[in-house]
Amino acid sequence: MSTAPESPAAHPAEHEQPTVRAALTRRGWTMVVSAVVTAALLLVGLLVPIPYVSLGPGPTYDTLGSVEGVQVVQIEGEPSHQTTGQLRMTTVSVNDEITLFGALGLWVSGRYALAPREDYFRPGETEEDIDRQNTKMFQDSQSNAEIAALRHLKYPMKVIAQEITSGAPADKVLAPGDQLIQVNGKKVAAAADVRGALAGTTPGQSIDITYKRDGQEKTASITLAKATDFGQDERQEGFIGLGAGERPDVDFKTTIRLQNVGGPSAGLIFALAIIDRLTDDDLAGGATIAGTGEIDAEGNVGRIGGIPFKMVAAKEAGVSVFLVPEGNCAEAKDNAPDGLRLVKVSTLDGAVQALKDIKAGRPVPSC
Repeated sequence: MSTAPESPAAHPAEHEQPTVRAALTRRGWTMVVSAVVTAALLLVGLLVPIPYVSLGPGPTYDTLGSVEGVQVVQIEGEPSHQTTGQLRMTTVSVNDEITLFGALGLWVSGRYALAPREDYFRPGETEEDIDRQNTKMFQDSQSNAEIAALRHLKYPMKVIAQEITSGAPADKVLAPGDQLIQVNGKKVAAAADVRGALAGTTPGQSIDITYKRDGQEKTASITLAKATDFGQDERQEGFIGLGAGERPDVDFKTTIRLQNVGGPSAGLIFALAIIDRLTDDDLAGGATIAGTGEIDAEGNVGRIGGIPFKMVAAKEAGVSVFLVPEGNCAEAKDNAPDGLRLVKVSTLDGAVQALKDIKAGRPVPSC
């Protein structure tokens, strides 16, 4: 008996396998999306800068000592006296490249504060712009510190052509740095004397200016102009286009060398360091003293920003006494680290006297 071959269709399992398709459930998709979103948020928090800056304690520098082997305050052409102790200038660290997670870490540390970036950087202003401004303010603070210090020490002053309006009458005769001797027949002993010498003059009137350049004295005649022709407010007297300034009339040179520091708030400490170098007073008296304060050429001490951070930096540097501008006293008192003695100052003369009184054990003004 013969049998016929079986049809393939009789046993389909032996010849065709069914297709199995795995599908994510709604819960699975939710987990995938959540993971992607979380990863994106982590990357944003770690890498993307936020429009804030962090403020914290910055480095301090002993203005009586050296930084990286370079003497901070250098005096050439005049004997420099031996000092003891330290006069430390203080700074604030500002960082404008922080991420969200970085900002949270700084805030939790308790040493830093956050502020909107626009408070420190104007729209369209670059970091290079800020650096140039800070460098200019730092240079001005050095100049004011030198003038104030030598004025305190009773060195003679001279009046110079500091700023000259382009195209103005003075621009045809004077150059920045020329020493002014006489204007309109009147002796110039202070910067304000230049404006005073023009009282009663009129535009179109000719006057004489006597000045000294490179050691040679010269006299020139100029014709006064109208102030409004140079964008100035209208005035009755003639316009000369000259901004006068005062400089010490001395044979020695004072130089302050400190890199990568900006702003005006080191003026007070620079002035004290110059005085300490030029006298036998030994103002620090072996102690570690710090301070802050903007200073003008007359020796007035103005308030500054960031004093809580500066006091923290000073305390960590071993400072025992901190000189505080009078305008910062309330803020300083509320934020002073334990054990830091606050001394209130409003002028360079007062700061010098306070240091002498501290060394002698006498009472001093405090915040």
